[in-house]
Amino acid sequence: MVEGSMTQGAGQGPEVERTATVRDFRVPAYVHETGPYAQSTHPGDVAPPAEEAYPDGYTPTQRDLPVINRGDTVQVTVDPASVPAPQPATGQGPLYVVGDVHGYLDELVAALQEQGLLDAAGQWCAGTARLWFLGDFTDRGPDGIGVIDLVMRLSAEAAAAGGYCKALMGNHELLLLGAKRFGDTPVNSGAGTATFQAAWLLNGGQKTDMDRLQDHHLQWMARLDAVEEVDGHLLLHSDTTAYLDYGRSIEEVNDTVRETITRNDADEVWDLFRKFTKRFSFRDEGGADAVRSLLDTYGGTRVVHGHSPIPYLLGEVGSEEGEDDGGPVVTGPHVYADGLAIAMDGGVTMAGKLLVQQLPLDA
Repeated sequence: MVEGSMTQGAGQGPEVERTATVRDFRVPAYVHETGPYAQSTHPGDVAPPAEEAYPDGYTPTQRDLPVINRGDTVQVTVDPASVPAPQPATGQGPLYVVGDVHGYLDELVAALQEQGLLDAAGQWCAGTARLWFLGDFTDRGPDGIGVIDLVMRLSAEAAAAGGYCKALMGNHELLLLGAKRFGDTPVNSGAGTATFQAAWLLNGGQKTDMDRLQDHHLQWMARLDAVEEVDGHLLLHSDTTAYLDYGRSIEEVNDTVRETITRNDADEVWDLFRKFTKRFSFRDEGGADAVRSLLDTYGGTRVVHGHSPIPYLLGEVGSEEGEDDGGPVVTGPHVYADGLAIAMDGGVTMAGKLLVQQLPLDA
């Protein structure tokens, strides 16, 4: 069956396996502090026992992916000689996409500079270039709010230069919105009672981000599109067919997602978050058919997504005990599913690479 699909004629896709969780998870000490980010002293108590049955796909009451310690934020020096020349100020510029950032602001700036999109001062210098972020700006890394501030600023700078910088809704944007709006309000997770607050903490929520989160950040996130088609590329955050549940056109999907967030119903937003957190629909047998179901519905010739780190798609992640100290080796995007899908999450949270890529890619 198509994963979680409620839309008739959406096509066939693979069943999605739930990502294994990290053993011996300990709730951070600040869970028990008071502050604007918490409404209860025990937000971590809602995770159901491991032996309970879960629905297909990832269950947000369990940790999504192992968080591998990578030390302090890496400072990257960019060789000015390797930076491409600025783009001309007239005509439609080249198209770039950015994978999951997860709070790694320094790595993001360095990657954008390496592609010639930012100058040495961190300002937009790419003229009419078009830049799309595929979602997941916060959580796990040190400065998610700094990442959002940068993307918002670049949107204005790029527009003034005749280009644009735009962003899509990731599951971690939904998670942060839910944690801020609903806190410890119980929701029906499909596997027992859960809360956004507990899921946010379990999946890398940072107290420093919540403390700095302001109304304009929330408004910006709530207005993000979920799907777009650009130059034959169907851009979305998650490698899932769950988008088919929300409409038969790109406009309908985006309108439905925004309306769901605007209604401010905790259970509805949780269901949206749960579906956008599913993964691996395009990876295994039947994956190409799952991609085609999206392309046939929404248009485009290739899906470009983030969400599932390339090392997980390739099965190259080390064990939880950390015997492999080298970390995953990611050199660029991963093309798979009969060449119909491009994965852009380089696994920056596990010492991989934050990817910024010009499209189109060769097959």
